[in-house]
Amino acid sequence: MRQVDLGDIQGPILIFGGAYFNLEATQALIDAANANRILAEQCIFTGDRIAYCSNPSETLNLLRDFGCPMIKGNCEIELAAGSDTCGCGFEAGSTCDLLSRGWYAFANQQVSANQRQFMGALPDHLIFTHYGKRYIVLHGGYSHVSQFLFPTTPDPDFIHVINEIERDFGAYDGVIAGHSGIPFHKCIAGVTWFNSGVIGMPTHNGLSTTSYGILDAGSFTIHHLSYDYQTAQNAMITAGLDQGYHTALETGYWPSEEVLPMDLRRFVDNG
Repeated sequence: MRQVDLGDIQGPILIFGGAYFNLEATQALIDAANANRILAEQCIFTGDRIAYCSNPSETLNLLRDFGCPMIKGNCEIELAAGSDTCGCGFEAGSTCDLLSRGWYAFANQQVSANQRQFMGALPDHLIFTHYGKRYIVLHGGYSHVSQFLFPTTPDPDFIHVINEIERDFGAYDGVIAGHSGIPFHKCIAGVTWFNSGVIGMPTHNGLSTTSYGILDAGSFTIHHLSYDYQTAQNAMITAGLDQGYHTALETGYWPSEEVLPMDLRRFVDNG
């Protein structure tokens, strides 16, 4: 695993993940950074440029040109390796697994050799200090890049990841992660765990807005990101990516809840 040390970062840090080939949301995120006078080097991307939406090359190039520190998620790893699956960790035969075959095949056809090389060269982790505290940025888990960790995941699962980090790098004050798509922050065993959610897909809350985070002086805040979801939705339909995620951009709900813990689903079968 490759790690990059960003050193000491001054001022607010904008944290975001899951661009998901959503060009309009990615541009809106960059506009939000500019509006808040946060420089690109103070913005951190937690991985997964790839998934769901319909502008692969444009979104990849926009993020690369933006120039913020980035790590690779499982989708970048798989595309860079020429794999035929996304590596998201979906259960075989589940709705999420079946739907992923459509959008991943589309991405695999669209991404260039140069873009694959760029994604493959990205680090797995970032580390930095901020107001005297040490942070590590990872995608899912530490040794398991596609591990799903949600706000209601039992604490021992988080503690296991924290122990892995401390085994290799010593103590950290905060862990910044992505992958799960649900924004949250919590304190576990004296470590703050922060997930900003994703910018390319709503957070399964009935709103078309997506989310990003701000770290400032040790405090994490989650922010809503509004963008032109209709244009993104229409582009998905035109590209033939109309298996369900296109409606999620408008309704705010994912087309399948299988990946979510029961307590985060809208509909729970108690039968």
